[in-house]
Amino acid sequence: MIKCVVWDLDNTLLDGVFLESPDQPPAPDPALTGILGELAGRGILQAIASRNPPEAAGYAERATGHSFAAVRCDWGAKSAAVRQIAAELAIATDAVAFVDDDALERAEVAYALPDVLVLAPDELADAVTWPAFSPAVLTEEGRRRGELYLQRRQRQEEARAFGGSRDEFLRYCRTRVRIAPAERADLPRLHELSVRTHQFNSAGHELSEQEFGDLAASPRHQVVTVRLSDRFGDDGIVGGCVIATSGAEWEVPLLMMSCRAIGRGVIDALLAWVCRTARAAGAPQLIVPCLISPRNVPLRIALTGAGFRAGQQPQAGHARYARQLDDPLPALPGWAAS
Repeated sequence: MIKCVVWDLDNTLLDGVFLESPDQPPAPDPALTGILGELAGRGILQAIASRNPPEAAGYAERATGHSFAAVRCDWGAKSAAVRQIAAELAIATDAVAFVDDDALERAEVAYALPDVLVLAPDELADAVTWPAFSPAVLTEEGRRRGELYLQRRQRQEEARAFGGSRDEFLRYCRTRVRIAPAERADLPRLHELSVRTHQFNSAGHELSEQEFGDLAASPRHQVVTVRLSDRFGDDGIVGGCVIATSGAEWEVPLLMMSCRAIGRGVIDALLAWVCRTARAAGAPQLIVPCLISPRNVPLRIALTGAGFRAGQQPQAGHARYARQLDDPLPALPGWAAS
């Protein structure tokens, strides 16, 4: 799935060259602006990578009526700009498409970042019909993805100027995490997360709404949602997990979290909650089977930080992360509720 489209400006999103018309900047290309709006409505982020001064991006936002989740306006290589945008948005480069009218710029990005989907403007009308641009499920959180990433930019800007620790900043932002049993209305969002999450996904495969519904109805399982909000806005459901509660050991066959929640203490809160819930039920240890993938290294780091240890013999690309529950458990933050 393409999660972000990175646009050039001159002779691409704008119908002309910005610096050549300082008194009357070029109007936005109407066809491409329409495509931009359609993709944004599908929950696909929009960004700018342009050899222009920063004010060009501000003009593009005003002229198109759209906000951009990330902007790189400088004179460096376009591949460097695309790489920085992907890192800023915490998405992999294989989830990025790059649009530029200049064949040399497209070739430079394609060579430096072979995972990026590189397109000429005249290819977009056909590309928007491709499955990569057409999410199979789109929830309210998905439609609001652009808005939520703008809130993320504001939050990051304040964090850089904040003088205290991360926990102090989270409290300053009035962070609230709510962990609760999934309801039927939550199933489409859980399915969407199982499709879209990679960095924080233990299973590495999607579950359908029906499968989540069957697990939620099973007396041997719990399906849990994680909601996140702060003074910048309400992110809705950003994560969840499936817990198998039969037998002496508790197991978590699926643990997933949106990359939008990275750095906001949410994965730590969920792991602390699951550990404490399992111990309160009398389980001696908690197991998280986890796919071993370069994509989900952040999740495996979080598991290790919460006291889970991987078994010595990974099987079929998976490892069993175990946490003894008679050891001191990670603290549940005061801003997390259940």
